[in-house]
Amino acid sequence: MSGITRPIIEPIAGLAARLRALTPARVGLGRTGVSVATHDLLDFQRCHALARDAVHAQLDAASLARTLGAIAGGSILRLHSAAQDRATFLQRPDLGRRLNEASRKLLEERARGGSCDLALIVADGLSALAVERHAAPLLEELLPRLRDWKLAPVCVAEQGRVAIGDEIGAALHAQIAVVLIGERPGLSSPDSLGAYITWEPRHGRTDAERNCISNIRGEGLSSVQAAAQLEVILCAARRLRLTGVALNKEARLLQEG
Repeated sequence: MSGITRPIIEPIAGLAARLRALTPARVGLGRTGVSVATHDLLDFQRCHALARDAVHAQLDAASLARTLGAIAGGSILRLHSAAQDRATFLQRPDLGRRLNEASRKLLEERARGGSCDLALIVADGLSALAVERHAAPLLEELLPRLRDWKLAPVCVAEQGRVAIGDEIGAALHAQIAVVLIGERPGLSSPDSLGAYITWEPRHGRTDAERNCISNIRGEGLSSVQAAAQLEVILCAARRLRLTGVALNKEARLLQEG
């Protein structure tokens, strides 16, 4: 029996080893009886704990605002969603999609200067760790590419979901809003940053009307690569005056034409 199965087992083991070299996903884990090996189980528990910690972590908004202010060369608007604390934010996603009253009033005051091309919003989302690690390096790479754009003050939104950028962008009279936000942590990526681009942000925009660049982190898409992709999407969105599925479709038609 062993002579029959051995030629099959060895190629499978080799394939699993090659796959493990390409991905942090748990591929081809070994077995001890009917259970996974102890070191694999402990690694799973460690990664699960890191993901949980990332979801519950509180953003150090003051420190982040100082760092981003030095990069952007201007004041940072600190805003807060209608979710007053982290527990509420996790239980009430709807509150994370809109601003509290104090933030609305602040934006009304700052928006009196007229319209702008682009609003950049940094929100903690489901991983403050991702924002604290990757938002500043990404803006360092992105801002020099936007010299011919009229930018609104960079906003830091606490307890914010993606759609909070719609209200912020609309209040600042921005043509486009970009939300840099901590993505839902995975078991191999507790610090993944996402960038969501929306043409003419306003209440009621759907995910189909946005473009997303995901997995911005050291083990994924680098800040340089993400900034380059953002520049391409932003320029296309401004030229074609749309984002989301419509932008993807239009870009594909232009390529085929």
